[in-house]
Amino acid sequence: MGRSQSLPRGGNPRFGPDADDSASPILHVDMDAFFASVEVRHRPELRGRPVVVGGIGPRGVVSSASYEARRYGVRSAMPTARARALCPGAVYLPPDFARYRAASDAVMRIFRDVTPLVEPLSLDEAFLDVTGARRLFGAPAAIARRIRARVTAEQGLTCSVGVAPSKFVAKLGSTRAKPDGLLVVPAGRVLEFLHPLPVDALWGVGERSAETLRRLGLRTIGDLAEAPVGMLRKALGVASATHLHELARGRDPRPVSPDQVEKSIGAEVTFDVDVVDPQQIRRALLALSEKVGSRLRGAGQVGRTISLKVRLSDFRTVNRSRTLGVATDVAREIFDTSWGLWTVLDPGEPVRLVGVRVEGLAGTVDTPRQLTLGAPERGWREAETAADAAAARFGRSVIGPASLLGKRDPRRGENSSRP
Repeated sequence: MGRSQSLPRGGNPRFGPDADDSASPILHVDMDAFFASVEVRHRPELRGRPVVVGGIGPRGVVSSASYEARRYGVRSAMPTARARALCPGAVYLPPDFARYRAASDAVMRIFRDVTPLVEPLSLDEAFLDVTGARRLFGAPAAIARRIRARVTAEQGLTCSVGVAPSKFVAKLGSTRAKPDGLLVVPAGRVLEFLHPLPVDALWGVGERSAETLRRLGLRTIGDLAEAPVGMLRKALGVASATHLHELARGRDPRPVSPDQVEKSIGAEVTFDVDVVDPQQIRRALLALSEKVGSRLRGAGQVGRTISLKVRLSDFRTVNRSRTLGVATDVAREIFDTSWGLWTVLDPGEPVRLVGVRVEGLAGTVDTPRQLTLGAPERGWREAETAADAAAARFGRSVIGPASLLGKRDPRRGENSSRP
């Protein structure tokens, strides 16, 4: 989807919280400044102050900014250095993904109390189909109000909700309702809602394709809807042109799919200064493997393919992968594989970023582990599971590989890359 600032919050009663929702059963719930809001909840003394969460080093990237920080122009995906220039008085915090995951799980449980048809898009947003919930909880807008009230009362957080006949329009509605708002798009007014919006509000239009469309004189979604499809195909390609033309006409038949499975889990780190020391790379890969293994076990998943991502100082990015004979969620196995990939790659140049990812995921219960010949019945996985339990009780910092003790934290500035 395009830049959210292109969708100013409006007060048109035809698309307000009291508009006709009789044929609009799809909700898109989006938490407001989620990471920053969770941090403020954890540290009440920060309430009312600008708060920025993300990589705090010179090469860090903003993951989330409170609305107080956004007044200064701070936005997610912005370099932290730029954010500091815009808002030097903000509180800058590294991300705590365990805390955000716990908050997300609690919010998703509220959604599932209303309907089993919940499709999470990320930690902080989800689609809901409330068609079957009307008899118990009332009309879609009433259900949206119920969810918003529970999220605030039980979690001390706020969310914005779009109510519409389709997923695409519901997502646009929640964006326009931000922050802490509710917007209903009636089925009979979808085109009236869509067509005045800029083309970069369309799902799948980035900066480059938006510029291409503007060069063709197509500045609004309405312009695109009326454009000849042949012209769009020449400019954007067949698949993209067809997709965007359908969305511009309000056509989005995709159902809410609650059974979507994550395809991969990973983590990466951007170093504050380009790294040439192999031992520092080794420590970074070990820390990332620990994090990925912990996330896999927490999600009840295992994977067979281990991928290594390396970005060099000139921004060239190299990816290597290896598929194991048996799926794993063991950090030690993930590290051994990623380090093996590194030793084969060994670019001999300064490194800006490294990342580790496990792909080809399947449920742990559906993938029994097979002991290799001569392997002990209990080993790394049991040790790491015990470490997970200790970390859940006392915090992740109290336990970890001995080789990371007393070392500079290679995870500084880390960006989560969990889908």
